[in-house]
Amino acid sequence: MTMRLIDETRYDEQMRATVLPALAACCEEGWMTPAKAAGLPDLDVPGRLHYLCYDAARFDDLREDGATATFRGVAVISYGFTENARKYSELIWYLLLDGYSVCVLEHRGHGFSARDVDDPSVVWIDDWRRYVADLAKFAETVASQYAGERPMVLYGHSMGGGIGAALLENHPTLFDKAVLSCPMIAPVTAGIPNMVAAAAAEAVCGMGFGKSRVVGQKRFSDQLDMTAYRGASEARVRWYHRQRCETPEYRTNAASYQWVREALRLSRSILDPRACAHIETPIQLFQAGRDVWVLNEPENLFVRRVRDGGGQVRFERFPDSVHEIFSMPNAVLEDYYGRIFAFLDGSMDVLGGDEGAVA
Repeated sequence: MTMRLIDETRYDEQMRATVLPALAACCEEGWMTPAKAAGLPDLDVPGRLHYLCYDAARFDDLREDGATATFRGVAVISYGFTENARKYSELIWYLLLDGYSVCVLEHRGHGFSARDVDDPSVVWIDDWRRYVADLAKFAETVASQYAGERPMVLYGHSMGGGIGAALLENHPTLFDKAVLSCPMIAPVTAGIPNMVAAAAAEAVCGMGFGKSRVVGQKRFSDQLDMTAYRGASEARVRWYHRQRCETPEYRTNAASYQWVREALRLSRSILDPRACAHIETPIQLFQAGRDVWVLNEPENLFVRRVRDGGGQVRFERFPDSVHEIFSMPNAVLEDYYGRIFAFLDGSMDVLGGDEGAVA
C-alpha cells in the first residue's frame, strides 16, 4: 500500500472535515450481549457491549477520487486500557483505504459498553477471561459477517494486545493474521515487580476492595500534560484529548485493584509455554523502546516461547518510540504502517529474513 498520511500541520482540520464524516457515513453501530464465558458465573447486571463496524464497500462509494480498493477482508481492533473506538479513527481510515472493513468492540468497562462500578473513571473486570470470551464472540458473530470469504485479521494494542494474545492461544484458527502492537504481555506496575504487585492485588481484593481505584491512579483531567508524551505527535495527542473532553464515556482513566489482579493473571496465562504452543496464527509484534506502560522483556519471552512452540512471529522494535507507536510523528508512522500493511497484505513473509531478533 502506498501510504499518504494525514498532514500533522492540518491534523485537526483533516480529521473534522474529511476522516470523521467519511467514517460516520460507512459505519454501523451495534450492541452485543456479553459472551457466556466457560467456568465463569453470570454477572448480576451483564448489560450490553457497544461496537462500531465500518464497511469497505460503502467507504469506496464515498471516495471523491473515484478509486476503489481491492477488498481484503475484515480487521478487528482490540484496543488498550481506558481507550475507546474513537481513538482509532486514523488507523480505521488507513485500513479502509487499503480495502479492509473494520470492526471495533468496546471492551467491558470502556467507552459506551456496560460498566460495573459507580466511578466512571475506573476500569474493573472480575476475570480476564471475560474480555477474551467477549472478543471471540464478537469476531465469530459480528466481524465474520463483514469478512465474507476473505481473511479476518486482528490488530491488538496494549491491553487489547494482551487480550488478543490470549485469544490466539485459546482460539488458534479464528484469525488469519494478527498484529500485536506493544501488547500487554505484562504491565508496568509502578516500579514494583509484577510478583509483588500480584500478591498485593490479591490481598487487597481478598479484603473486599477490588472495585476501589488503585492508590495513585487519577480521574481524567481536561488539562493535558504533554510531558507524558514527549516525542509523540502533539497534533495527534491533542486531537484525542479533545475527544475525551467532549465525550464523558471516553474519560475512563484509572485501574481498580481487581483489574490489576486480572492483568497479572492474564500475563501468567499468556506466558505459559503450553499456551504459547497453541498459537497457529502468524503474528507481527511491535515493541516500543520507550514504553512505560508494558514491559519489554515479557514481550521478548512471549516471542521466544511462541517460536519454540512452532508458531510464526515477526518481531519489530521501534527503539525511540513511546508506547502508542500510532501516536508518533509521520516520519515514524510511515515505517510503522508500511510494515503493518506489508504483513497483512502478504508482501512480507512473516518468517522472512531473521524473523526479527529478540533479546
